[in-house]
Amino acid sequence: MWIGWLEFDILLGDVRSLKQKRSVIRPVIAELARRFSVSAAETGSQDLHRRAAVGIAVTAADRAHVVDVLDAAERLVAARPELELLSARRGLRRSTDDD
Repeated sequence: MWIGWLEFDILLGDVRSLKQKRSVIRPVIAELARRFSVSAAETGSQDLHRRAAVGIAVTAADRAHVVDVLDAAERLVAARPELELLSARRGLRRSTDDD
């Protein structure tokens, strides 16, 4: 089994409150989960209204499938006009890898 994850550091546009931030981030998280069958959540910067950290995780039997899903998810986030993707950190492991 292969396990892959991405953590996005995102700068939001004209957002002036945490409520506005949620209205921008929640649809992105929902779309990631729906389109790619991944686990997705806001993973950091919850107290900042113009920054967000969003993480996704995916598992599959095939390494190539995990890489394809992570690539597609990164393209989706990068293409959102209301977001500026500052960075994306990626990890990929096999379940049999030693620590």
